Amino acid sequence: MPVLLELLKALLYGIVEGITEWLPVSSTGHLILLGELCPLDVSPAFSEMFDVVIQLGAILAVVVLFFRKLNPFAPSKSPLEKKSTWGLWLRVCVAVIPSAAVGVLLDDWLDEHLYNYITVAVALVVYGILFILIEKFKPADKATVTDVGSISYKLAFLIGAFQMLALIPGTSRSGSTILGAMLLGCTRGAAAEFSFFMAIPTMLGASLLKVVKLFAEGVTVTALEWGILAVGCVSAFLVSLAAIKFLMDFVKKHSFASFGWYRIVLGAFVIGYFLVFGR
Repeated sequence: MPVLLELLKALLYGIVEGITEWLPVSSTGHLILLGELCPLDVSPAFSEMFDVVIQLGAILAVVVLFFRKLNPFAPSKSPLEKKSTWGLWLRVCVAVIPSAAVGVLLDDWLDEHLYNYITVAVALVVYGILFILIEKFKPADKATVTDVGSISYKLAFLIGAFQMLALIPGTSRSGSTILGAMLLGCTRGAAAEFSFFMAIPTMLGASLLKVVKLFAEGVTVTALEWGILAVGCVSAFLVSLAAIKFLMDFVKKHSFASFGWYRIVLGAFVIGYFLVFGR
């Protein structure tokens, strides 16, 4: 029964990750709350690694859903289309340079100083307000980039600079990149799609860094913990398939203001929970 319970918890974590990783609501904020309400019976080192590596399942969903668009070797593509696909990958790589450089240098410092409920709650509220304000006041003719193929190298790098904000827990990686891309002239659809593509190298790199650090510290992973990780990744993948499709359909008809209000409410809940129950 204890083993089954932990695997069911892992399933729940995967569901939450799969939903919140792609919506601009902060997967970190949700996982912190879930960790308080329904903690896994694992070592602290594994728990820290699990919260990052579970994203691999979510990444796979992007690869599956956009496989043809992201595959430069697709036989059905013309030489020009293959060249365009390589160009898209190069722009994605350019976009992840800022956060990769800062993340590698400050990973330990960020975990030690910013991974707390106050930072998460403030980030949730602040970026929630920004989403509402941008949707309300951005000029109607500001969005000039309507698809990811029109994103230049310069624009990609600038969007990547916004992704650095996601190093602050509670900000939301998708939230910061979508917000930044919209401010820089992208439509909601183009901003969301490019954010998905940026997630592939970003999450792969972050997961690899956490795994290497875990084993470098000599931490032993139990059979149950491997099972927990597998269940979490698989459930995150399956739920991500639906979450990504939902968001791409949602942005065609609605603004991101509703996500902004949700972030504000969640931020207030996080503060209230920890004030009442403590750490």
